[in-house]
Amino acid sequence: MDRMIYLSMSGAKAMLQRQDILAHNLANVSTPGFRAELAAFRAVPVSGDGASTRVYALESTPGHSDDPGVVQTTGRSLDVAVSGKSWLAVQGLDGTEGYTRGGALDIDPEGQLVTRSGLPVMGDGGPITVPPNAQIEIAPDGSITARVGNQRAQQVGRLKLVTPEAPLVRGNDGLFRAATGDLEADPLARVQQGALEGSNVSAVETMVAMIAAARQFEQQIKMLQAAEQKEQSAAKLLSNSPV
Repeated sequence: MDRMIYLSMSGAKAMLQRQDILAHNLANVSTPGFRAELAAFRAVPVSGDGASTRVYALESTPGHSDDPGVVQTTGRSLDVAVSGKSWLAVQGLDGTEGYTRGGALDIDPEGQLVTRSGLPVMGDGGPITVPPNAQIEIAPDGSITARVGNQRAQQVGRLKLVTPEAPLVRGNDGLFRAATGDLEADPLARVQQGALEGSNVSAVETMVAMIAAARQFEQQIKMLQAAEQKEQSAAKLLSNSPV
């Protein structure tokens, strides 16, 4: 009886976790450069005395999907779409370097180039600062030139673009980082100005997966209810048996 309870309980918990991941992906279906999180589970025996006859489901997240999102032209000079497997380096809230595919950039009141969430964009020598009221041009290699009025255009920095050899790990802040620390800039990495890469989340596939997970959760709950009914029937039989 307890084996059935273990199986259904751990299965229901796994389905709830899967629903959380799918809901998070669906909420970011319109977030530029978002990478869908993948979910996987494995059966783990319950340790203890005796034979390992009880198992439960343990979350085993394999990471994220590296499938590219659809690149859409925006015509905005501060929008960049990173090409290939490269990433854009930014400075996280904790001061460490992180990487993102979201290329929707802005200029804060201090003239610093930042992401839509306000994170400083990293250049070859640190954060990039541009003159006020300047027209910005971003070359395919990430070089940034600024022109103020009729003055001559001057290069103010270059986007730090990296191409990791090993998969990156998503942090709690949504940025990706390498297990070996900060990566070196890749001179061969390229960007496209006036365009944004969309999320690689498929809204239809995610909604279908959510429906499937909900049905699987209901099946696990029915197993728990069946176990409860069997327990009640067994208790009734024992109470009616002669002493």
